[in-house]
Amino acid sequence: MISNQALLLLMLSNLWPTMALPFTPGNIGNLFGMPESDGRILQRSKRGWMWNQFFLLEEYTGNDHQYVGKLHTNVDKGDGTVKYVLTGEGAGTLFLIDEKSGDIHATKRLDREEKAMYTLHAKVLNKNTNEELEPDTEFNIKIHDINDNAPKFAREIYFASVPEMSEVGTSVATVTATDADDQTYGNSAKLVYSILQGQPYFSVDSENGTIKTALPGMDREVKENYQVVIQAKDMAGQMGGLSGTTTVSITLSDVNDSPPRFANHSFRVTAVESTEIGGAIGRIKADDPDVGHNAEMEYSIVGGHDTFNIITDQITQEGIIIIKKTLDYESKRDYEFRVEVRNTYLDARFIHGVQFKDYATVKVTVEDVDEPPVFTRNPYIIEVHEDTAAGSFVGVVMARDPDADNKPVKYSIDRHTDLERLFNVDSVNGTITTLKALDREMSKWHNISVVATENSNPRQTTRVPVFIKVLDVNDNAPEFAMSYDTFVCENVKAGQLIQTISAVDTDEPLVGHKFVFSMSGGNPNFTIVDKEDNTANIVTRRGGFSRREMSVYFLPVVISDNDYPIQSSTSTLIVRVCACDSRGNMQSCNPEVLPFSDGLTTGALVAILLCVIILLMIVVLFAALRRQRKKEPLIISKEDVRDNVVSYNDEGGGEEDTQAFDIGTLRNPEVMDANKLRRDIIPEMLFPFRRTSPIKDNTDVRDFINGRLQENDSDPTAPPYDSLATYAYEGSGSLAESLSSLESAATEGDQEYDFLSNWGPQFKKLAEMYIGRSPDRET
Repeated sequence: MISNQALLLLMLSNLWPTMALPFTPGNIGNLFGMPESDGRILQRSKRGWMWNQFFLLEEYTGNDHQYVGKLHTNVDKGDGTVKYVLTGEGAGTLFLIDEKSGDIHATKRLDREEKAMYTLHAKVLNKNTNEELEPDTEFNIKIHDINDNAPKFAREIYFASVPEMSEVGTSVATVTATDADDQTYGNSAKLVYSILQGQPYFSVDSENGTIKTALPGMDREVKENYQVVIQAKDMAGQMGGLSGTTTVSITLSDVNDSPPRFANHSFRVTAVESTEIGGAIGRIKADDPDVGHNAEMEYSIVGGHDTFNIITDQITQEGIIIIKKTLDYESKRDYEFRVEVRNTYLDARFIHGVQFKDYATVKVTVEDVDEPPVFTRNPYIIEVHEDTAAGSFVGVVMARDPDADNKPVKYSIDRHTDLERLFNVDSVNGTITTLKALDREMSKWHNISVVATENSNPRQTTRVPVFIKVLDVNDNAPEFAMSYDTFVCENVKAGQLIQTISAVDTDEPLVGHKFVFSMSGGNPNFTIVDKEDNTANIVTRRGGFSRREMSVYFLPVVISDNDYPIQSSTSTLIVRVCACDSRGNMQSCNPEVLPFSDGLTTGALVAILLCVIILLMIVVLFAALRRQRKKEPLIISKEDVRDNVVSYNDEGGGEEDTQAFDIGTLRNPEVMDANKLRRDIIPEMLFPFRRTSPIKDNTDVRDFINGRLQENDSDPTAPPYDSLATYAYEGSGSLAESLSSLESAATEGDQEYDFLSNWGPQFKKLAEMYIGRSPDRET
């Protein structure tokens, strides 16, 4: 390896003509710190004590510091009083200087690709006083390049494409590498490209890295993808140079160089005869090795066809055969036609000598299905007169089974379309008749549906609409077109027009309506004038009408039509007599207040009014007396032979209390429950039930109770039954047995009533009453 000083001398010999100092060994020594060969001192001007640039190769020297150069000045006598100081870029870190000798060393390897030149400043000081012996001088340390960087591509893998069947030399892609070494120094960054993998299909330009096709007729359908490895080598490709590689994935893009072809040139398709128009019955497919739009195909029937058509499925590139006309197994069962397929897009470079289309034969077989009946017409339109009687003939519908066996059918009417059940159809021959008389004025059209059904297969049905038009018959008389409000002025003159009338008729004659107006009987007050345009005028025959004499006139008007048979009607026109001004404008039509006639005088009216007032007073007085009438006490006398009735004014249990008071028992003492306890009282103890035979004939008690019951029912001031518990008769089913003295052989003194106190609070008061009356206790 060339030493630093030798390399510097070599460079200096090239740069010396541009320097101001004479080229002598002594000068070199002074400038670069080399020992002078002859010991002479450099004669120089101010600030010329050192060289302004050092050169340093980027290299690694191990652990030792790399020597850069030497600074020296004539002021330095070698006695140790001179000190060299270094400042600037990298001073003290990258570059160190010996204070005594001025030697400069690099502390680590320097990379030119990181920084190519450093600028530093050197000073010469007195070691003792730090006084500057020489002015501050700037100098550069330039790093010279060595080939320490290999070429690099931007990506590890590139993707490119080229059309198939391209000519030799067609450019595919350009890949370039970069070298971080110095482009201006030597061959460290001079690159040469070569292909390591991908021959003989592709080649690469050694200078710019452009990849080109190298083999003619490369077919995508044979091989589509290629992997090409490109190498870039520096030092102009010489031995010892560094290199880098990359991979280029090249795809052959498709061109339309392959025509479509049928793998099978004969297809057989089966279609059922019930297929609807536009329905698909089959698909055929041709193969095209191309892809994308180059493989798009179009199918067509050669010469066209009246029953079938073929369309192209743009997704699957299949030909779809569809129906253009209804198929009928009974009329034709086999079809045959020819189909052509061709590419949609053609490439002019490949169409010479090659047919980019193909042909195939398609055979269609029609299969029979059980079809529903078919009507001879659809729809049916039938006319019938409205005066047709029930059961009359209307029309005939007919259907047949289109299948080969021609099965019989039956007919029926969909009753949802004939809710009034006006028509009927014969199930065998399809004859439609009326069930009721028709009225055109109610409905001019009747739309019904007739259903035909196969006898052997009820699921095979067909319905057809039948429109029945009801023809008009002159069966309605004309009448007024509107309700007229007619009046005549009291001061009217004879021959004055007071009203124009018109008529309407619900019938519709073929030649239009023609109405005739007339007035039934002679009328001394008014007359009618027929204008012969379906209107008529009402005219006065006299003047001087009076409301006092007659406020309203009724005019019968006869209206007749001209159709056959002639229909007429009489309509009444009401004419009011009104007061009018001089211009004939109506002012008032109310009749004047007239004096009473002799038959109904004022005195009679007053008498009638007095009678009405008297009757009202009698009614009011009768109601007041009924409210003030006092009720008779239930118990009239203590000596009454009938049982005393005790009233307990406790509140009943309402509707739930069905056992506390049973009016049925009072009405019929013969019907009593065997053992019925009150639900509103919890007995403290139970006693054996002893039943006594009821009295057979209690007519006096029954009559008394019924009288009181009717009286209370008719009393509007009586409280509701829920608040009134009246015991008018003691039944024999009481737990306390009968307390009556009737039918008792013993006297009151023989009875012991102490046990009543044990029956509870309900009988405590009763016990005290009877115990107090006992003769023994009185004594």
